[in-house]
Amino acid sequence: MLTDTPAETSLHEYRALLLPRVIEDKMLRLIRQGRISKWFSGYGQEAIAVGCALALDDDDYVFPTHRNLGVWTTRDVPLKPLFCQLMGREGGYTKGRDRTFHFGLPEKRIVGMISHMAAMLPVACGVAYGLRRRGDQNVALAFCGDGASREGDFHEALNLASVWRLPVIFVVENNGYGLSTPTSEAMAVTELASAAAGYGMAGETIDGNHLGSVIEAVTRARARALRGEGPTLLEMKTFRVRGHEEASGTKYVPKELIEEWSGRDPVKSETARVVEDGLASEDELGTLRAELEGLVDEAAEYALAQPEVTSSLDVERADVFEQGPGGVEPTGPRTNKRYIDAVSDALRQSMEADDRIVLFGQDIAGYGGVFKVTQGFVEQFGSDRVRNTPIIESGAVGAAMGASLTGLKPVLEMQYADFITCGFNQIVSNLATTRYRWGQQVDVTVRAPYGGNIGAGPFHSQSVEAWFAHVPGLKVVVPGTPQDAKGLLMAAIKDPNPVIVFEHKFLYRALRGDVTDAPFSLPIGAARIEREGADLTIVTWGLGLLWAVEEAERRSTVDGVSIEVVDLRTVHPWDRETVLGSVRKTGRLIVVHEAARTGGFGGEVASTIAEEAFEFLDAPPVRVGGADIPIPFSTQLEREVYSAHARLGKAIDRVLEY
Repeated sequence: MLTDTPAETSLHEYRALLLPRVIEDKMLRLIRQGRISKWFSGYGQEAIAVGCALALDDDDYVFPTHRNLGVWTTRDVPLKPLFCQLMGREGGYTKGRDRTFHFGLPEKRIVGMISHMAAMLPVACGVAYGLRRRGDQNVALAFCGDGASREGDFHEALNLASVWRLPVIFVVENNGYGLSTPTSEAMAVTELASAAAGYGMAGETIDGNHLGSVIEAVTRARARALRGEGPTLLEMKTFRVRGHEEASGTKYVPKELIEEWSGRDPVKSETARVVEDGLASEDELGTLRAELEGLVDEAAEYALAQPEVTSSLDVERADVFEQGPGGVEPTGPRTNKRYIDAVSDALRQSMEADDRIVLFGQDIAGYGGVFKVTQGFVEQFGSDRVRNTPIIESGAVGAAMGASLTGLKPVLEMQYADFITCGFNQIVSNLATTRYRWGQQVDVTVRAPYGGNIGAGPFHSQSVEAWFAHVPGLKVVVPGTPQDAKGLLMAAIKDPNPVIVFEHKFLYRALRGDVTDAPFSLPIGAARIEREGADLTIVTWGLGLLWAVEEAERRSTVDGVSIEVVDLRTVHPWDRETVLGSVRKTGRLIVVHEAARTGGFGGEVASTIAEEAFEFLDAPPVRVGGADIPIPFSTQLEREVYSAHARLGKAIDRVLEY
């Protein structure tokens, strides 16, 4: 916050406003010279980013977007590495892994964006929750454009912030266009701040080209948040006088609009004010500009002289995941428990050991969740650690990510794995990529009750693990026994990376087993040989384990066939060596999974075996999966027509007879 005399403060503000404009001018010259190929310009909109940054405390969090260069410069991000980042050269902040402003700087409390509009607003809610939980007198401020205010994440974030009364400020830069579509064609309302009333929060419409107005509005919103009065929506009216990015141009914009808004240019206006108020002469301001131009030229030319980024696959892979702790071996007495009780034990013991762990989800507090996994938790741990979210899957995932940025360890219950589609983007584009892109640890566990065999129809029965096994940066765990349900969930919570734990709904109350009473964690990515055999290997996970063991025992009794069953337990990363070792011993492979066969993860296992152990095979690898149809509601249709279980016996015969 500013503490200088009014004159010193005013000149400081002017310098802060001028610096991003000087950078804009330099980048536009470089574009015209053909020395760079792309630039997302915030020309004429600098007062918003600069004003917001000036009004905040240095320890407040900021979530900038493409046109908020002024956030970075006002927070004194060094120019040379910043230019290396903007130009994709060695020495930038993302090692060439992401573009321009798609990165964060934790030491500056800046959180990096992804390209999906409004996606960072729920993350800001999570950060605000984390700040309040640890007692910090700070806020989170997140930017989005007028077009992004129509996105679901915008509305989910506003609702969550208001319901939880979070110290967060939402800034909508209404610059007239979403790429080429005028705002008037995208929304019926003219005052976007009016959305605030619908969510029970404060809202204001501000002249975003007036630096003083921006500073005053953000200062008011910040004070309101710190008084515990909740979030604020600030609509900043401005205009984009350059293209969406320079290559797209502005031919679709009427010339009179550009002329009108060019006359309201914030740098010109502020220059005139400083001179009129006698704070500096035109010559002095010219000297200041020349000084800044010198700094910018030096930094830009330095960056252009740096080499292109080079790396190796080993280096890149090493940065996808944070190094996690090792497992804790299960020791001591065991108690026979249901699968669901093992899951509850894992959550309870984890929370007892680490007060950074918080639970988010629909109906998980007083109600205990739809499956009663968290029944009694709010009484034991309190409502601030066991939090009901609204029905906002995307917003809840984003908020969990934000909470993790403040050092918390959120565990999010996705009420049904089928509903995870509503949070898909936050998981695959945000959670999964952040560690690799700019080195930020994202410590989030998503629990997803999944699977069929319960007559629940197409929207409550899906097995969707293969979707996420395709995404680098996610760990995907599918326990098939009560012991594994506890040990793998505890491991997921300890792991500093995003982990999705698929818990089978049918197994919750249908399967019992001996479970270690003491806390323990099993290694993620390690398969287990559930049953030794010599004639055939069945690789499976989840409910498929029950089917495979049942069939292996039946065949052993009926015709003496010796089947080895490998429980993969984790589908990403998966344990190739254990599977390869088993197939080299038996010479035959079946992969069985509950999910539909086409595109299922079994194809990955089978193709890897064909590539790496072909010479050991006595028969082609076979996949057994669900039928390629939506899952029927009728239990008879599900079990006899859809289910892989119904086809497993014939597949075994085919492989053995080959």
